[in-house]
Amino acid sequence: MEVAALVALTLLLGALVILVAFAVGRRKEEIREELEQAAEFAAEGSVVKGPSSKKPKLEKQQRSRKEKASQHTFSHPLLAASLKSHSGNVTCLDFSSNGKYLASCADDRTVRIWSTKDFLDREHKCLRANVELDHATLVRFSPDSRAFITWLANGDTIRIFKMIKKEDGTLSFKAAPEDFPQKHKTPILNIGIAETGKFIMSASTDTTIHIWDLKGEVLASINTNQISNSYAAISPCGRFVASCGFTPDVKVWEVCFGKGGEFKEVVRAFDLKGHSAGVHAFAFSNDSHRMVTVSKDGTWKLWNTDVEYKKQQDPYLLKTVPCTSSEGSLVALSPDGRVVAISDGSNVAMYNAASGQLEEELHGVHSGEITDLRFDINGRFLVCSGDKAIRVFHNAPGYRAAIRDMQDMLKKAQNEAMKQRLQQQIKEAQSALDTVLASPVD
Repeated sequence: MEVAALVALTLLLGALVILVAFAVGRRKEEIREELEQAAEFAAEGSVVKGPSSKKPKLEKQQRSRKEKASQHTFSHPLLAASLKSHSGNVTCLDFSSNGKYLASCADDRTVRIWSTKDFLDREHKCLRANVELDHATLVRFSPDSRAFITWLANGDTIRIFKMIKKEDGTLSFKAAPEDFPQKHKTPILNIGIAETGKFIMSASTDTTIHIWDLKGEVLASINTNQISNSYAAISPCGRFVASCGFTPDVKVWEVCFGKGGEFKEVVRAFDLKGHSAGVHAFAFSNDSHRMVTVSKDGTWKLWNTDVEYKKQQDPYLLKTVPCTSSEGSLVALSPDGRVVAISDGSNVAMYNAASGQLEEELHGVHSGEITDLRFDINGRFLVCSGDKAIRVFHNAPGYRAAIRDMQDMLKKAQNEAMKQRLQQQIKEAQSALDTVLASPVD
């Protein structure tokens, strides 16, 4: 018995000795790695002071570490701000209807809410909403600016977040208890909420558009018959849903509701026909009376969509302008319809909508392809995303167009009071433009 106990004790002590030896060896390895890392950082510092005597392999490690740390830099006289709180690539932007907020989502599992009044400040604070166990690829504000919807990358569905105002005036975010059911079979292109608050739209890359109620029930499904969809959106007035794709046209439907607010039907409203190749994207003016389209045929077109389609009246083509575009190109139309912005890769071009004249070219705005492009609701700024940053630009072409329009009105004005009012407005607009051009941001 005593011999057995002695053997057991010996085995136990042996195991303890082995564990201690293993722990000491592991700690030595950790210390060695820490010393090597410290030596590498010291060597990086010595590169600034004088020539390095380190081996080529170490120099390569230093170089790759520096390259990884470096970020895409961009400057332009019209750059108002660069918003940089996201740690992942930003995929979507949206302004709230009240003009107070900009929402952005990224693959860092967050949605950020920015205050538009801070755009011209040195610091740009934002509030963060976490997307649990997933990340959002699209974000859209509700019409009352008190909630937003997201499209979940892994869940392939819509999740609603409510924005709750605390006693101290700050906002907190609460996700709805349940996500919408999964209905799409191919990757999603866009989502939206009608300004009327009556329906939500989701569109995928096949030919499917779903019209939902706010509780997650599908009211109707549209087959666009465009072979594949490239873009879809709800008009700012909340009446229409439009789509474009492989075919050289844009199709527009009206989502109809009864007087009591009940859903009735989706009917074809009108088409925009005139391009000779597939359409990349389109955009509406704020009153939905103008649309702009950009196509694979190397042009953008401006349309008057303020028509009585029920009387078979077709939209009017107002302008066709050559442009540079590619797969994934986006287009934005300023709320007043005066400026057209088109993305091509990491570049943006800004045009005067009335004359078609190219006014500004912004090259290499982001390190990657631009993922979203839109004007704020007042038309003061153009914003875009394409990497971890959001670029905010002054809409100088918009100021110039407004000044030209008022100068034309001044020439025709016969009333003295009207002349004085226009002269004052021209003076104020010119002063605002001069201020914009005199204060570039790096």
